[in-house]
Amino acid sequence: MNTTVKNLATDSGADIADWRPEDEQFWESTGKKIAYRNLWISVPALLCGFAVWGMWGIITVQMLNLGFPFAPAELFTLTAIAGISGATMRIPASFLVRLAGGRNTIFLTTTMLLAPAIGTGIALQHPEWPLWVFQLLALWSGVGGGNFASSMSNISTFFPKRLQGTALGLNAGLGNFGVTTMQIVIPLVMTVGLFGAFGGEPMTLVKDSGWIFGKIPAGTPTWIQNAGFAWVLSLIPLGALCWFGMNNLKTVSPDAGHPVAAFAKVTYLYTLAFVPAIFILYLYLPAPTGLGLLNMWVAIPLDILLALMVMKLAAFGPMKEGVSKQFAIFRNKHTWSLTALYIVTFGSFIGFSMVLPLAITVIFGFQHIADAAGVMTHTLKNPNAPSALTYAWIGPFVGAAVRPVGGWISDKVGGSIVTQIISAVMVLASTAVGYVMMQAYGSATPEQYFPAFMGLFIVLFVASGIGNGSTFRTIGVIFDRQQAGPVLGWTSAVAAYGAFIAPVVIGAQIKAGTPQYAMYGFAIFYAVCLVLNWWFYLRKNAEVKNP
Repeated sequence: MNTTVKNLATDSGADIADWRPEDEQFWESTGKKIAYRNLWISVPALLCGFAVWGMWGIITVQMLNLGFPFAPAELFTLTAIAGISGATMRIPASFLVRLAGGRNTIFLTTTMLLAPAIGTGIALQHPEWPLWVFQLLALWSGVGGGNFASSMSNISTFFPKRLQGTALGLNAGLGNFGVTTMQIVIPLVMTVGLFGAFGGEPMTLVKDSGWIFGKIPAGTPTWIQNAGFAWVLSLIPLGALCWFGMNNLKTVSPDAGHPVAAFAKVTYLYTLAFVPAIFILYLYLPAPTGLGLLNMWVAIPLDILLALMVMKLAAFGPMKEGVSKQFAIFRNKHTWSLTALYIVTFGSFIGFSMVLPLAITVIFGFQHIADAAGVMTHTLKNPNAPSALTYAWIGPFVGAAVRPVGGWISDKVGGSIVTQIISAVMVLASTAVGYVMMQAYGSATPEQYFPAFMGLFIVLFVASGIGNGSTFRTIGVIFDRQQAGPVLGWTSAVAAYGAFIAPVVIGAQIKAGTPQYAMYGFAIFYAVCLVLNWWFYLRKNAEVKNP
C-alpha cells in the first residue's frame, strides 16, 4: 500500500501513471478518493453542456414571442441544427480522452461552451441580424451535446467494473439535469436584468410567454440575451475546477503529450466534426437555408458515415494510430447491439424531452372539432389548455433523477435483466400513450385526457432513465477498460440523434392527424430491441450472460 501511495505522490501534477481500480487495496487506499473527485467535477460540467446544447428549444419560442422577423419554420431550423450538430460532435468526442487525456479534454470542451453562450447573448440583442448568424451559433452550441461522449468515456476509466453502473449513472443522470435546469433557468433569467448595464437593454414581449409557475403577459420587458449570458456565471468557475481538480490517467492516454498539444488534438477533431454536420444540414434543410434534398432517414446515417470518414482520413502522426485502435470497436458485434439498446434508453429520453412541449401545445392547446363537412379541424384555441412550460420539465427531471438508481440496481442484479424489464414497460407505455393521444386529438375537450397523457409519459421517462444506467453497466461488463469508453461515446453519439428524430416523427404524424402512429412505431422498435437484448445477453446459450 505504501508503494502505491508513493507512486501516486511522485506523479507529475495532474497526470497519474499508476492506476489500478480493480485492485481492492489500491482502490480503498487511494483510488476511490481520486475517482469520486473527478466524478463530482464532471457532473456540473456535463450539466452545463446539456443546457447550452438544448437552450435553443426555449430561445426559439421566446424569439417568436418577441417578434423576431423570422417565420416559425425558420426558427425551428435552429433547434434542428443544434440537435444534429450535438449528435455529430459526439463521434469524435468518443475518442478524445484516449488521445488527449481526461483532464485536458474536459477542461477544454467545458471552456469551449463560453463561445456559443456569449455569442448567443450578443446576437439575441440584435433582432435585425440575419438568420445565418443564429444558425451558426446553434451549430456551435452542438459542442455541449458532444461533451457527453467525452465525459462518459472519461469517468468510465476511473471506476472498477463493479461500480461502473453507479458511477456512469450518476454522471449521466445528474448531468442530464442540464435539460431540466435549462427549461427552468432560462425563462427565469429572462425576466430580470441579470447583468445590469453590461447585459444590454430589455425587449418587450408582443405575445404572452410563461415559465413553470404561470403566464407572463405581453408587454412585459424581457432580457432574452440572458438565455446565453447566464451560463457564463457557471462555466468560468467550472473551467477552473476542471483544470485544478481533474486528472489525466497515463494508463488510458499515454500519448496525450503536453496540454497545448492535447488541446490542439481536441480542437482539430472537433473542428473536423463541423464539416459533415454543415454539409448534411445544407442537403437536408429546406430552402432558403439549404437544398431540401434528403429526408431524415438518409441524412442521419450519411452524417454518421461522413463524420467517421473525416476522422479516419484527417488523423495524422500518432493520432492516426490512436484513432485506428479505437475504430476496433466497430468489429465487435456487441457495439452494434448495445447501440440499438442505448437508442431505446437515451434516444427516447432526449427525443421525448425535445418533443413534449410541442406535443402538449398542439394536442391539448386546441379544440379538435369536425366542421360541417365532417372534416376534423385543429385551429380553435382551447381555453382550458394546460401550459407546456408548466409541465414539460417534469418528464426530463424524473428521467434524469432515476438514472443513478438504474445504475445502482444494475450493479446489484445485472444490467441486461433491468434493460429487459424497462423495454417491456416502454412497449406497453408507448402503445398506451399513442391511444390517449388519438383520443385527445379527436376531442373538443382534450384536457380531460391530459392526466393520463402526462402520467404515461412520466412512465416512459422513468423507464428510459433506469435503462440508461443498465446499458452503461452492460457496456462496462462486456468491454475491457480500453474499449468501454469509446463504446460508451459511440453509442451515446448515435442515440443523441433521438433529439432530432422524435420531434420530426411525432410532428409529422400530428400534422397528418395520426399522432398515435408515431408512438406505435416507437413501441415496435422497443419490442424488437427487447428480443435483441434477450438473444445476446439473457437466453440460455447467450455468448455473454449478463447477469
